[in-house]
Order: sequence, then structure tokens, then C-alpha cells
Amino acid sequence: MLLTVDLDRLDIRPGQLLLDAGCGEGRHCFGALERGARVVGLDLDLDTMRLAHRAVRRRADELETTGGMLQGNTFALPFADATFDRVICSEVMEHVHDYGAAVRELSRVTKPGGRIAVTIPTATSEHLYLRLGDDYFESPGGHIRIFKPRQLAQALARAGLATEGAGFAHGLHTPYWVLRSIMNLPTADESAMVRAYRLYLVRATGSPLMDWIEKKILNYICPKSVILYASKPEEDVRAAA
Repeated sequence: MLLTVDLDRLDIRPGQLLLDAGCGEGRHCFGALERGARVVGLDLDLDTMRLAHRAVRRRADELETTGGMLQGNTFALPFADATFDRVICSEVMEHVHDYGAAVRELSRVTKPGGRIAVTIPTATSEHLYLRLGDDYFESPGGHIRIFKPRQLAQALARAGLATEGAGFAHGLHTPYWVLRSIMNLPTADESAMVRAYRLYLVRATGSPLMDWIEKKILNYICPKSVILYASKPEEDVRAAA
């Protein structure tokens, strides 16, 4: 399963309630279910979630836990304060205008003592794609900013979240998006080279050797994503008492 967030590092445990904000097809939802968590996925794109929702519920039933998805907005999460033990928000912040407001909402629904993982594309890879063509940033629904991790860490801090560390992911995917940008992004799927590399990525996902090469080498040379891991201080409990 292709995951951006390291679920072990996020310390997901059986029985915890996890929110995957911007869940897409639910890859992190499925990963968290396998670790015994109770899972809620949320995304604006109803069509993307439609089939995944059924699969998440079915897998949750098989694992004797709970899981589901709903349509919703990260700027107005339909949950009470301090609801979730763990929160994931993967590859969302580069798409939204007021990422600070989105981070505040994620913090609001996180329990004191809870942990959160937020992922964004690396600035290096984004600048590379931009040099190869404007389509990567001008396509509908595309990225509207190039982040530096410090900017995201500062937004997390303003929302009351303490960044504890960072990780990198998807070193194999950076060449893929370079190739797509070179081959003219809007029509890249017509390229035999792009299709061949995509097939290679699918096969590499199930290869222990390629997984090791990506995690130990490529993620430090050409990562596509950076992940910030943060926590909500327990002091909030005492402050509320």
C-alpha cells in the first residue's frame, strides 16, 4: 500500500479514533484500519470517495472495528472539539488559499495529547516541475503555492501544535512527475514512456527491494513529499480544568 505518512511513526494504536482529512481514495484509512484504529475519512470529492467508502466499511467490519467516509470541508470540519486521537492531512495544504485556517481546524478536532501528520510536496520537486512547464500549477485543481516546511511548521505552532519531526516520501515518484511535465502534462497519459513508468511504479510498490531503495536512498535525494509530525500538548487538559 502506497502511503505518504509513516503510520508507525504517527503511533497509531488499536481503538484510537483517526481522521484522514482529504482522504481521497482512502489509502491512509485502510492503513490505519489494519492497525486496529477506528477511522473517519473526509474529502470534498464525492465521486472519488464513493467506491472507497464501501470498501472502507467492509474492511472495518472484517477487522471488527469501525470506518467510513463523508463529504466535508477541511475549513469547517463537522466534528466537536478534541474528537480525534490521530489526524492525517496528506497533500491538501498546497491546494488551499488559507492553509492557516485549515490547520487551525485540524488542531481544534485533535485531542490534547493527540498527534497529527501533515504532508506537502517538497519545494525542490515543485520548483523542478515549474521549470519544466507551467501546466503543473495551472491545471484545474492544481497547486497554488510552493511550500517551505518552515512555513507549515509555523502554521502548526500558531494553531497550538508542536512539530516533533519530519520525514520524506515518494522518491520514486519525483522522476515520474518530471517525465509527465516534460511530455506536456495535459496530454502526458498519451506518452508510452509515461505509461511504462507508471507500470513500473505499480510493480515497485510491491517490491521489498525497491521499497528499501526508496526509503533509504531516494527519499533523501529526490523526495516528492515532506511530512511534518506534530502533537497537541497535554497542557490543554489542565488549562481547560
